Formats: sequence, C-alpha cells, structure tokens
Amino acid sequence: MAFDRAVKNKYMELAGAEPVANGELDELAREPSARLLLREAGLSRTRFPGMVRKRAYIFDGNGDYYNKEWDLTEGRGKEFCWYHVELPKGNQKLAQSAQYLIDVLCPPLKLQDILSLVSNGPFCGHVDGALVFRVNSPGPASSDFTFRIAARITENSVITVSLGRVPRLGFSPVGQSLLSEVPSVETPSNFRGEQRETGGIVIREHVLEFLLTMNHSEEADNPVPSSLSNLVVHIIDTHMDHLQDVVTKLEIELDSVELEMDKGGFALKKQMLDDRRFPKMNLNLQRLLQVIAHGEQVFPRVREKCSSKQWFASEDISALEELIGRLRRLKENVGFIANRVTAIQAGLDSWQAEQINRKLYYLSFLSIIFLPLSVITGVFGMNVGGVPWTEQRNPELKEGFRNVMLLCVVMLLLVLLCFSFPALYTYLATWNRRRKMRKSWSLNRKSFLKRTVRNGVEDRGGGYLRI
Repeated sequence: MAFDRAVKNKYMELAGAEPVANGELDELAREPSARLLLREAGLSRTRFPGMVRKRAYIFDGNGDYYNKEWDLTEGRGKEFCWYHVELPKGNQKLAQSAQYLIDVLCPPLKLQDILSLVSNGPFCGHVDGALVFRVNSPGPASSDFTFRIAARITENSVITVSLGRVPRLGFSPVGQSLLSEVPSVETPSNFRGEQRETGGIVIREHVLEFLLTMNHSEEADNPVPSSLSNLVVHIIDTHMDHLQDVVTKLEIELDSVELEMDKGGFALKKQMLDDRRFPKMNLNLQRLLQVIAHGEQVFPRVREKCSSKQWFASEDISALEELIGRLRRLKENVGFIANRVTAIQAGLDSWQAEQINRKLYYLSFLSIIFLPLSVITGVFGMNVGGVPWTEQRNPELKEGFRNVMLLCVVMLLLVLLCFSFPALYTYLATWNRRRKMRKSWSLNRKSFLKRTVRNGVEDRGGGYLRI
C-alpha cells in the first residue's frame, strides 16, 4: 500500500532521518516498524475505509455545538465532546463489527473498551474508569428488529456505537426541517390536473403519511444539550423513540392486515398461511421484547450509577426515571400486539381446519355413496368353499353362504354394541337419576301439602291462614 508523501515524511521525522524520494519511501513504508510507528502517531490509514459512518461534535455548554475532527479527545471545562459510530447493517459477523470499531477507536481506546461496546447482551458497569452501558440484541445485523446501542461515558466525552442509523440522534439547523413551516400537501390527484402555484414548502402525501408513522423523525427538533448529562438522556431518548417507531409501524401493518382479511377471500387467507406471515411477525415481536427487556435491566442501573456522579444533573436523573417508565409501558403495548397476532393466527388456523373438515365431509359423502356398492360386490364375490362350517358337499351343511352371512350379521351387532354401549349406559344412568328425582319430589310435595292442610285447620281460629 502506497502512502502519500506527507505521511511518509512524518515517518522519516519520527525515525530521525531526512526526507527522501518517493521511491525510497515506498520501500520504507513496507517495513513493519514503519506501520507500527505510524499507528502510534495516529497517521495510519484505516483498513476498512467507508465501512462505518463517523460523526464528531463538540458542545460549548451554552447551547451551541460544532463539528470537529475525529481525534477522540475530551473537552475542557464546560466543553464536552461526542463521538458516534454507525456500524453497517448487513450480514457481517460480530467479529467483523469488532474489527470496524478497532479500526476507528484504537488508539486511544484499548481492546477491552472496544469489546465492552460491541459484545452482545445487556451490560452496565465501569470499564477502565469510564461508565459503559450497552443494549445489544444478538439477532442478525440485517434484521430491522435487531437493535444495538452502546455508550462509553466520561466526564467530558461520550462515545456511542449504533447498528445502522438511529432517527433523531443527530442535530441540524431548524431552518432545514420540514416541520419548521406549515406545508401544503400535494396529493396524487393533483398530478392528473393542472398544478396550482403554491408558496412555501410543498410536501408529498406519502411523505406526510411516513412522518405520521414516526415518533419525531426530524433531527432539527432536537434541543442542543447544554451538559453531558443532557446528552446521555438524549441518546437514551432517541433509542426509545426508535423502538416506538417500530412498534407504531407494526400496529399500522397489523391494522391493514386485519382489514385485508375482512375483505379478502380464500386466496388471500391461503397466501397468508403459505407465507407464514403471522409466525414471522410473532418472532419479530419476541425479538423486540428481548430488546426492551435488556433496556429494563440496563437503564435503571445507568440511573443509579449516574446519580452518584457530581456532573450528572438531578433533573436528568428524573428524565431517566421517566424514560424507564415509558419503556415499561412500551413493553405492555408490545405484549398487546403479540396477543393480537396470536389471536389472528388462531383464527386462520381455525379457518384452515374448517376447510379441511369441509373437504372431509365431501369425502364422507362419496364414501356413503360407494359403501353399499362395495358391500354388494364383497358379498357376491365370496368363495366359501374351503371355510369351516360351510362344506358344500355335506348335505347337512349345504347352506354355507347363509351361515357366513349370519356370522357377519352377528359380528356386526357385536361391534355396534361395543360402540353404542357407553352412550346406552349414559342414557340409562340419566333416566334412572331423573326417575329417582321425580319420585323424591313427588313424596316431598305430598308431605308438604299434608302438613300445610293440617296446620291450616288447627290454626283457623287465629294466626295466619294458608293462601
């Protein structure tokens, strides 16, 4: 790999030599010591250029922020820095993601710090003097229901790692937002006729529908944090908004599917069963519940550990408490959606069972038609010549066919009796119980009437009379 001239000259300065020609520098750059020296100086090129997105901001603590170079330095005084890395959403392995982070964070971070950010599962603790928390689900990176957010927090800097883009995580000027002005909606019906001239922002109808399904999707609405604790709350809040956006999309999709099922017929329901649409949706909901469960384990511990920091404001502790309550309500909402999906899948299963029962009914109807024909052909196709008790040559047993038919009738009656015995026993037991109840009721009624008449005759002179 050929280094540019500035990097090569820097190497020569570090090595204590004079700058040399380009051809000689290419030979020197291939040496392992040169690569090690350049990496220590922070001048080595990345092995995976363009694979990760990096953003770096510096905040002055008074409500303003600026873009800065990716040098992973900490702020001074009221200033604090934020470095964010977006890992690509693809089919790469976990080790590949770790290599991406090693490429952009090492140095000054050590391997232990990087592994604490990229590993799977929930975690919250102190690593090398910094507070590290992560909510990384172990699902495939290409799935829309795999969420990974991790942060390394010190007193004057925050380093965050996310899988793909997190909505509303960054900042942008308010004037660039679609929500900063009242737009005019452009519907598809306007394209058929003449376009009317409108002033201001014109927004397409499908864009407006997309914004309605998102939870604050514009980054320009984010207030610039004035302290590092505000920044930590902002990172967790955007993660919660991302989860809420996914849940809202699932609810809208489920409502549309229910409407299609009400209007659709046999073909649509059969297609849904073949595509296994609802089992896949249920699996995605379980992954989402796993991410929320990880958040329930991590975020309360983050609040506890941050409450002991002097640089973490008390109002931000209250904000973290509200976010934890919001996460629990979101978990309940996802549970309701999972119950709806299970109910719809049960309805489809019952519909499929009904279709199978209907086909079996048609098959039974056909068997009723052909059963007498098979009996007749079986009876007239009998050969009873060699069967015992059917000797055709013996004059005393010359009616062999009649004997076989009588034996078949007896066996049929025995089989029917075996099948009908439980029902017959139940009927007889019920009849006997009812008979005893009627008899007991009749005796009690006669005894009651006799006592009532006798008491009425004795008490006729005074007291109450029987009505």
